[in-house]
Amino acid sequence: MIGYAVLTPFVAALFAPILVRLIGHWAAYILALVPAFLCYRFFGYIEPIANGGRVLESLSWLPEMGINYSFLVDGLSLTFAFLIAGIGFFIVIYAGGYLKGHPSLGRFMAVLLAFMGSMLGLVLSDNLITLFVFWEMTSITSFLLIGFDHDRMASRRAALQALIITGLGGLVMLAGFALVGIIGGSYELSELLSKGDVIKSDALYGLAFWLVMAGAFTKSAQVPFHSWLANAMEAPTPVSAYLHSATMVKAGVFLLMRFYPILGETPLWETVLPIVGGVTLLVGTILAVRDTDMKLMLAYTTIASLGLLVMMLGVGGTGAIEAAVLYLIAHSFFKGGLFMVVGTVDHEAGTRDIRRLSGLRSAMPITALAASLGALSMCGLPPFVGFLAKESIYHSVSHGDWREWTIALVAVIGNVLMFAVAASIAIKPFLGRWVDPPKAVHEGPLMLVLGPLVLGLVGLASALFILELMQTNFFAPMIMAVAGREVEVDLHLWGGVNLALGLSAITVVCGVLVFMWIEKFRRGFNGVLTAIGWGPDKGFDQAICLLTWFGGVFTRFLQNGSMRRYMRLTFIFTAMALLIPIYQQNLLPGKLRFPELELWEMGVLLILTIGIIQVVLARTRLTAIVSLGIQGTAVALVFMMFGAPDLSFTQFMVETLSVVILALVLTRFKLMRQDRRSPFSIIVDSSIALSVGVGMSVFLIHITQPFLDLRLSEFFANYSASVAHGRNIVNVILVDFRALDTLGEITVVLIAGLSVLALIRLKAPASTEMSVSAAEALKTKTLKGAK
Repeated sequence: MIGYAVLTPFVAALFAPILVRLIGHWAAYILALVPAFLCYRFFGYIEPIANGGRVLESLSWLPEMGINYSFLVDGLSLTFAFLIAGIGFFIVIYAGGYLKGHPSLGRFMAVLLAFMGSMLGLVLSDNLITLFVFWEMTSITSFLLIGFDHDRMASRRAALQALIITGLGGLVMLAGFALVGIIGGSYELSELLSKGDVIKSDALYGLAFWLVMAGAFTKSAQVPFHSWLANAMEAPTPVSAYLHSATMVKAGVFLLMRFYPILGETPLWETVLPIVGGVTLLVGTILAVRDTDMKLMLAYTTIASLGLLVMMLGVGGTGAIEAAVLYLIAHSFFKGGLFMVVGTVDHEAGTRDIRRLSGLRSAMPITALAASLGALSMCGLPPFVGFLAKESIYHSVSHGDWREWTIALVAVIGNVLMFAVAASIAIKPFLGRWVDPPKAVHEGPLMLVLGPLVLGLVGLASALFILELMQTNFFAPMIMAVAGREVEVDLHLWGGVNLALGLSAITVVCGVLVFMWIEKFRRGFNGVLTAIGWGPDKGFDQAICLLTWFGGVFTRFLQNGSMRRYMRLTFIFTAMALLIPIYQQNLLPGKLRFPELELWEMGVLLILTIGIIQVVLARTRLTAIVSLGIQGTAVALVFMMFGAPDLSFTQFMVETLSVVILALVLTRFKLMRQDRRSPFSIIVDSSIALSVGVGMSVFLIHITQPFLDLRLSEFFANYSASVAHGRNIVNVILVDFRALDTLGEITVVLIAGLSVLALIRLKAPASTEMSVSAAEALKTKTLKGAK
């Protein structure tokens, strides 16, 4: 069952710390069997999916609300699942070698596996609410991974920034999911995929579009939400490699692909996505060329690549979808490998600064080979799968109107700059004359070089040797799943001499030139960005500071230490919550049918009225407290009249104790006997009290006028004795039917009591110290007086 496969990494995460404690970093090989097992399970779905089918599994969760623990396996979700589990296999092994000897390796492995499970749940979910749950789980687990080195301020800030931006985007997206579900009449994606026309023709389509885009753009780091992704490089390299190649940052792109048949191919879609994606592509590549930290250079090219994917999905049409699918898969291979290469260089040489590295090929030949394979695919050179992706991009936008030619120009500029970055990472650290790095360099161990080497070879083989196999089992099914219809897919490594090939040649030539003059481009871009100064990253800090300032001001206004203000604000909002719906529904007191009262009921009402008048007219606080007890006594009489003697007795006891305790406490405070208030204060408090009273009265009368549903009362009456073996229905409800609720209340009271006891014990030494100090001061004063 798919659901069990999704839960497998979470189960493994429970045992990861124990396993690491027993056998150290070698536990990575055993833990890597989890994603390997998942790949084995997913292989069973290849044939039915390649034949145009899909697999649905569902387990009821909240069926009355349309929420199910359901999963959908089609070309899109299966390809993502293979990327998550397949690359995850190498990442787990790589993490064991990279963090060898780290005291928190077990914790890291546990969170990494939980993150893997969250991503699998996200891409395989069929229900929108289930998808959202896994979506937010990726935000939480990535927060823990990014902030792994929590002793460093930079790590904590990066983790918090990622959580806030992606978490808030996810909450906004949830509103979009709810709206789409309401319009489409279902929360199941398998049903919504066939209702795209209904949703796109609805008046609320625009609102649903923007809400869903908020989640996709924040998760996939589109401008202006891109700063969190670069700062996430504070995480250990295994996290960076996994986040950027196959998991979190592609979750937003996955969402766009999944929602393409539902929200895509509209003027709004084809306007917003190309603009946002194009700007992100250019911003990401410029920032990548400017930087000298190889890890950050790759991070910014990931932002650019995500922008390229969003832009292609916004172009629309089968060709653009084909290009997006090919580039997504190619990017997963070469970016995961290159991140691991950079991590290996940093691990062995002690630096990621590209200016301090040169000539490492002789000391790290396997790492250099892996870097070359990844960089060649990233550059879009044949015979790598990156070349296929780039050709598809240019072919899909190199014909048509000015809009498509503008997109083609943006794609060429972005690819030129990414070419230069890839060439820099593959050539500068490994070729040229030897420069002594901070550490003595040697080739990385098997755990560090296995992943990047295999991913680089897969990127080569996917286009050169097994293209037809990849097309049949992965490329074509994924393209059809994104498009939402049958499409013809015919991929060839050599497509002949055409305009797309010409644009590729221009990209290569310009990329080589930028690489040769990259220092000049770096200085130029750095000068421009320095002149601009402000950026979204600084804006995030300013927004947090503003939020903190506003929270402080608002808190000081609401919680200034005045109990009277607290009570006023509480009852003002209570009155608003009662009176506004009454006004909106025109439920004025004159339109309500007041119940007919019996003689004894009128007597109780008279007692209540006398008590209220006495409280208002009381001249002293003590008299007001005693008069207030009349209200509780009247309520106890109401319980008695309606057949609840146990509740009546409880109310009598509580009311008596309350009056006695309040009277005793009052004697301990140095208060004036009378509560003196200004006329204005009396008018305000009286108005609030009358508003709450009228609102509550109208509310209660209104809800008791319709037919009273007694099914719950009858259930308790019928089953209290037979099921719970008790004849006192109230007691049975408290200790059986609502046992957990009662346990929770008891726990709260217990915690409160323990807290009070702790405070008393903390105050006792201070009081003793003050007493000693006072005694010493008195002794000194006495001695001085005697002298």
